[in-house]
Amino acid sequence: MARCSFDNHLLSLVGTLVIGSTLVMLRPEGNMDLEYLARVLDQKQITVIHAVPSLLNSLFEFLRISKRTSAVKYLRSLCSGGEAVNVKQVSLFQNLVGEQCRIRNHYGPAEITINCACYLIDLNKSQTSIPIGQLLANYQCLVLHGFSQFVCNGHEGELLVSGVGIFAGYLGRDDLTAKALLEIDGQLFYRTGDLVRLDNNGLIHYQGRKDHQIKLHGQRIELGEIERCLLNITSISACVVMKWKDDYLVAYVQSSDTNEQELRAHCQSHLPSHMIPSFFIILDKLPLNQNGKVDRKLLPPPHFSSIPLTNTRELSLPTNDIEVSIHHIWCDIFKQNQISTDINIFTIGGHSLLMMQLFHRYKIEFHLEQKQSSFSISNLFQHPTIIHHAQLIQQSINIIHSLDDYAWSSLHLTQARASFAQERIYLDEQIRFSSNKTTMNNMYVIPLLYRISSMNDHVSITRLRHAFQSVIIKHSTLRTALFLDTNNHIIQHCLDANIILDDDHMKSYGLTIVNLHNDDRRHMNEIIVEILNQADLFDLSKGRDIRCHILRHYHQSQDNISCENDDLLSENDHILISIHHAMFDGASTSIFIHDLSLAYQSNELLSIDDNSLQYIDYSIYEHIMDMTVSQEFWQFELKGYNLTRQLSLPVDRQRSSTNQQRSGLASSAQITFDDGICASFLNYASSHHLTLFQLGLSIFYVFLFKLAHDESDLCISSVNANRYRSELVNMIGMFVSTLPYRAELDPRWSFDKAVKYVQEKCLSILEHSHYPLQHILAALHVTQ
Repeated sequence: MARCSFDNHLLSLVGTLVIGSTLVMLRPEGNMDLEYLARVLDQKQITVIHAVPSLLNSLFEFLRISKRTSAVKYLRSLCSGGEAVNVKQVSLFQNLVGEQCRIRNHYGPAEITINCACYLIDLNKSQTSIPIGQLLANYQCLVLHGFSQFVCNGHEGELLVSGVGIFAGYLGRDDLTAKALLEIDGQLFYRTGDLVRLDNNGLIHYQGRKDHQIKLHGQRIELGEIERCLLNITSISACVVMKWKDDYLVAYVQSSDTNEQELRAHCQSHLPSHMIPSFFIILDKLPLNQNGKVDRKLLPPPHFSSIPLTNTRELSLPTNDIEVSIHHIWCDIFKQNQISTDINIFTIGGHSLLMMQLFHRYKIEFHLEQKQSSFSISNLFQHPTIIHHAQLIQQSINIIHSLDDYAWSSLHLTQARASFAQERIYLDEQIRFSSNKTTMNNMYVIPLLYRISSMNDHVSITRLRHAFQSVIIKHSTLRTALFLDTNNHIIQHCLDANIILDDDHMKSYGLTIVNLHNDDRRHMNEIIVEILNQADLFDLSKGRDIRCHILRHYHQSQDNISCENDDLLSENDHILISIHHAMFDGASTSIFIHDLSLAYQSNELLSIDDNSLQYIDYSIYEHIMDMTVSQEFWQFELKGYNLTRQLSLPVDRQRSSTNQQRSGLASSAQITFDDGICASFLNYASSHHLTLFQLGLSIFYVFLFKLAHDESDLCISSVNANRYRSELVNMIGMFVSTLPYRAELDPRWSFDKAVKYVQEKCLSILEHSHYPLQHILAALHVTQ
């Protein structure tokens, strides 16, 4: 089962003709519809399947859960190839197929012409890993280490293959061909980039890729785009745009000759809908500090009552059932009784995170769990009214009747492969930051710090301890261990809540009280940094992923005993919760605090559904997910780009070697632009319907283009929340992914054309943002 763009498709075509059998063609995207696939296998009495292990695993898992094993009763040959297959997958296949079926593992990059090695799996033999096998006739191989020297059996090295199927080279890319092909003793060998080892029986065992190590990056987005857009209005002399309560955009405008209607109309005609401020506050003069800069602390807060809930003087009401349901969801989110169905969501306080929330609520409300191109977040952004959303949902409902799918459900597992995000952090911490040269013991800690603001808060340590335990019991990822198994796979193991939360263990695991004397002259920041840098703060191998420190102050007249017996926290006491990033991300914070507050207020254990999806389930589904379409997208997106090269930038100091141990420390710099530049920036974004990120990214590309002596092929990384299914919205865990944004600029383009190009690039990437960065880099054979 392969698309016609894959080399394996040729094997299906030619192989069928050679032996005179029947080839069954699936409908478009049929290999992603497991219900349809099972029906075809049964009705057409399929005897041979050749597919990648992830698709086979997904198919067989579906057959097992749905009890439709009869669909594979006719199979005589099951061939896995394209990626590594593991023993667990083979065991699943074996349990469902009949005794007459043989299971084979095939190996061969496209450059070798489909297959060059094969292994017939002995189902009666106990194995810890599945070999690639032995080379086919007319193929030879070498295993070399990093210095191009031969390695002995049992040792790891790069696989080089020679033989009749070796390709002649990449069309028009002599540079890539020279790197991929190597002549040894008159024979042409292809460097696969795969790490393997040979056993004493001559079997090849796949060990991984040369380039599996990656580096995480983050990128911050500024609000200056909207300011520049507004400053294009001649009557405005100054402008500041701020984010209020993490929910709304507020534009403060200095002008004596404008009104809110004019400002909103200007933004609507020049900015994308989600960049239009919810509030426009017009002032005669913006408050300035002693340095002549805008004093943001003195800007007046907005009032929600000023948000218009209609586009016109008349309220447009829902006209059908779908609009009624969407209207109810909007009113619930915005805490309103009525919202006009033709109002732009971004004019009433909408933003990207809220749009993500809407997207998942729509999927639940209207049963749109399938990932269809007709229903996507980008479409919601482009059509931001209740009427438009209803039309998009109706289109998706019409399509979904012809497709079958099932929601993710709990697999009731306690041990499985780590998620792709966990693998990135684990390898980064174990390899990059394992040296004594690093100045911090805990590079991946997410601290949550809260101060008791008044005595009226009445925070009880006993109830807080109980609530803390309750959250850990509910969310198994907070009691999950990470370790390497015998196959060098990173494994996550969910520890039993009853064991990990016993009294003796909690003394060193969970909640710790730190008594601070009022005469302690250390600054609170110093104390917190000292705690966060404790060598024993976390222990991933034992599932110690979260800690809570109570920082209490006591007076000279108090002794430690009386302080410890006092159950209530005092004003200016602090609660410091530290969580390892491998189990937690920024979006998890609100979920954690919500459940902690709920458990504290009720003083009872949180209700737990044994069938609820846990993070370990997400990891399994992520690993078996068919990402073929996204894989093709990223391969095409980064085709020909050399990620190992460095731009020729005019740096003011010597760059660190890529092999040099780095500390992992970083700093941030804030740059203030004058009002004229900000105005130009905001006005441009407004007139071209661009997001803040899109225009900022475009400018940065052009900036690098000029600094790097007209280097036109540029790549920048950005982070993505990666909670792309409704089941993941309220789950604690590490989901964040890093994505490369590549731009191939044409020096002949105008700036307008370059910006339009970047905008389209951002929208196309959004549909494939769940694809792991390590897979992207592995396909490029990049050594990290």
